[in-house]
Amino acid sequence: MPTEPLLGRVALVTGAARGQGRAHAVRLAAEGADIIAIDICGPVSDTVTYPMPTSEDLAETVRLVEAAGRKVLAREVDIRDLAAQQQVVADGVEQFGRLDIIVANAGILSWGRIWEMSEEQWDTVIDVNLNGTWRTLRAALPAMIEAGNGGSIIVVSSSAGLKATPGNAHYAASKHGLVALTNALAIEAGEFGIRVNSIHPYSIDTPMIEPEAMGEIFGKYPQFLHSFAPMPFKPVARDPKLGLQEFMSPEEVADVVAWLAGDTSMSISGSQIAVDRGVMKH
Repeated sequence: MPTEPLLGRVALVTGAARGQGRAHAVRLAAEGADIIAIDICGPVSDTVTYPMPTSEDLAETVRLVEAAGRKVLAREVDIRDLAAQQQVVADGVEQFGRLDIIVANAGILSWGRIWEMSEEQWDTVIDVNLNGTWRTLRAALPAMIEAGNGGSIIVVSSSAGLKATPGNAHYAASKHGLVALTNALAIEAGEFGIRVNSIHPYSIDTPMIEPEAMGEIFGKYPQFLHSFAPMPFKPVARDPKLGLQEFMSPEEVADVVAWLAGDTSMSISGSQIAVDRGVMKH
């Protein structure tokens, strides 16, 4: 196998300033891809209570991609802004010459029962996670089709896109919506040699995991906790200093993203791939 299987290819990664998005960008760069990295780098809504990424976070992603020996175009873009995404795709194709991979990763989370959420809380999650992902695909797919090189699209859904998650039904609705988007697009884009798959991570150690907010809602409604099972499989840690962790690392998810981006997954399209150490089998 080549040491840089994605050499010569270009990947667009949304939500790239930190967490999963940064891990995906850095891993794809290590595999040889140049990167178009976007993130809002600012507040989305007061209904999202964890700290949002900053310009400095995105700059660190740039540093890490360049340290891997690859080129990167980074820009602060809200995925809810179609025109801004179209512009960054156009600039990326002008700079790098092509677009081969989309990692539609950007997303947000908040907590609350369905009938107690404000309209803003519901609308913000749906608008970012579902509508924003559609806008990413709408902005980027024409460039992939025009280039005629095929490609791979990885839509980052969630275990909440496959099962009930009481306490964040708006998040689950958005992530279930991404499954429908993925499956339809796999058929529509297949004739152009473009593969489309969704991944479904569970409990990834990023700022989106809010122990206080989770603890509060599970304290109020302990029956909800049964829908959030512990992971049955705990692998031996790559770094013995880290021990066996309850949450998965973003790098574990990036391993799967890199596989889906490359040619060794060429027969996989229209699939929902759980990245959850088996938790969905509970």
